[in-house]
Amino acid sequence: MGRDDSQIRRMLFEAADNGYKQFQSKLMPTVCPETVIGVRTPVLRRLAAKLRSTAAVNDFLSQLPHEYYEENNLHSFLISSIKDYDTAMYHTERFLPYIDNWATCDSLRPKVFSKCLPQLYGRVKVWIKSDHEYTVRFAIGVLLSYYLDDGFSAEHLRLVSSVHSERYYVRMMSAWYFATALAKQYDSAVAYLEDRRLDTWTHNKTIQKSVESRRITPAQKEYLKTLRIREK
Repeated sequence: MGRDDSQIRRMLFEAADNGYKQFQSKLMPTVCPETVIGVRTPVLRRLAAKLRSTAAVNDFLSQLPHEYYEENNLHSFLISSIKDYDTAMYHTERFLPYIDNWATCDSLRPKVFSKCLPQLYGRVKVWIKSDHEYTVRFAIGVLLSYYLDDGFSAEHLRLVSSVHSERYYVRMMSAWYFATALAKQYDSAVAYLEDRRLDTWTHNKTIQKSVESRRITPAQKEYLKTLRIREK
């Protein structure tokens, strides 16, 4: 490990909360508990803000793979703050293969991507066909975060519905995507439930998340309940 990376690691251990470590480890079944330091997310975000304009950032971003869960989350937050699209894309694609959990995956949301949606979409279509579980989850999460408002196209719904995976964290993100689509693009999204275009698990999980949402009207919720599929 480089000198700067060791300094950052020391900062992480100084911010450790053992009680939070135990709590967080239970939420991350794919992460070895021994690699969890126990740093709360707001603390990680503040550290990222403190480091982003320092010389230590480039050294840290070059150190892959990381050893600790929080190092990966810090890596995500640092990439997310990069203001140049090409640089953010370079670091995103370099980092994606090393992501091994849903929290790190969902922390990676480069703000600059929202300014380059046509260009970004080409990469989304590549990522969503990946064999790597969290690269696929990331692709769907990008569609959820950046393409359900002014950048929306019915093609995006078709793209997510074309993902056939038995991997839990991919299916859960697909359900979150369609539940959010129902809140923002109801008429387009509800057809996927009416026509049963999703696998049964994702279909029912989408309805569950929608019924729990405050962004879905009571009338819509009642209708969505009628679309549940009884599993045999």
